[in-house]
Amino acid sequence: MTFERGFAQSEYEDRVARAQAMMRDAQMDAMLFMTEREFTYFAGFQSNFWQSPTRPWFLILPADGDLIAVVPSIGENALSLSWVKTLHIWASPNPQDEGISLLAHTLQSLPRRFGQIGVPMGPETHVRMPANDFVQLQTALAPLTLCDATDIVRSLRMVKSEAEIAKHKYVAGLVCDAYDNMDQIARAGLSERQILKAYQLDVLARGADTVPYIVSTAGQDGSDDAIRFPNDRPLVAGDVLFIDTGAEVDGYYCDFDRNFAIERASDATRRAYDLVYRANDAGIAAVRPGVRACDVWQAMADVLAEGGAEAGGVGRMGHGIGLHNTEWPSLMATDETVLQEGMILAIEPGFDFAPGKMMLHEENVVVRSDGAELTTRRAARDIPIL
Repeated sequence: MTFERGFAQSEYEDRVARAQAMMRDAQMDAMLFMTEREFTYFAGFQSNFWQSPTRPWFLILPADGDLIAVVPSIGENALSLSWVKTLHIWASPNPQDEGISLLAHTLQSLPRRFGQIGVPMGPETHVRMPANDFVQLQTALAPLTLCDATDIVRSLRMVKSEAEIAKHKYVAGLVCDAYDNMDQIARAGLSERQILKAYQLDVLARGADTVPYIVSTAGQDGSDDAIRFPNDRPLVAGDVLFIDTGAEVDGYYCDFDRNFAIERASDATRRAYDLVYRANDAGIAAVRPGVRACDVWQAMADVLAEGGAEAGGVGRMGHGIGLHNTEWPSLMATDETVLQEGMILAIEPGFDFAPGKMMLHEENVVVRSDGAELTTRRAARDIPIL
């Protein structure tokens, strides 16, 4: 598959135009963004400098007009290469006033119709500045008030363009290739840590930019966790090796897992793998525009229940994917988000099949008009033996 970095400027212009229409309907004069993913989504700006907590970065989207960046001076040259042309700069670090007065002045200077500035405040968002600075900003903006813009950002980012989907497909393909090479990487006698390091290097060598989310667990007849770091215990016959990968290319993620048995698989392991595989089939089959996230969850939960199991206790059985490896919506019993064409989803049923033993199976799909399009190559129908 061919791959091109970045987007045409028209992609960003369309995002801005759609956001501005929703802002006016919600009676916002502007939206204020402070996180890496929002800079990437609207400005097309990417930098590893986000890993430093010292300097904040601010992006303003007025209800009319062009994006405005309020950034520390160290970022001026890099940001000037993006399509954002209006930059306000301050010398940083400056702990006494880390851009807050400049940001407040810039927001106060915008045309005022509604007196509200939108900021993402809801689930799966965060404010990337010290709490004291946020309070200071609220005070400095008066009589302007800050309101919650989560619904706007969520509705925009949940539905991907074909250009965004292409980036997700590309990185998903790289990870599929690496999983297919697992028989050259994992074997009895090697530890989880050794296997995971070799596997991570394989994914990077195939073209991933980063592999920031990667977990590996192994245990007799099944894995015992889905989020912990690997350990140094050598794998032995009968272990089940579970690997979950969130790899990224050009800002976009895949997120899916695979299970492998070391030298042999017990009957209990094979039955658990079969049941979770069939639940995954049901989840994929349930995906189409107009159904709710909870309906997809229910389809998987029904298959697990028929097999004598309950849906796993991790709170959900899938989620959205995009600029994060986990985004909105959540495939859980209480999420009534209506699926739309263009959403990218992780379909991830799981359950505890014995005390301390779980089985998870995850694939990635795009919601299409006629159902789900797999973007991962389907896992082996029977658990692979290494």
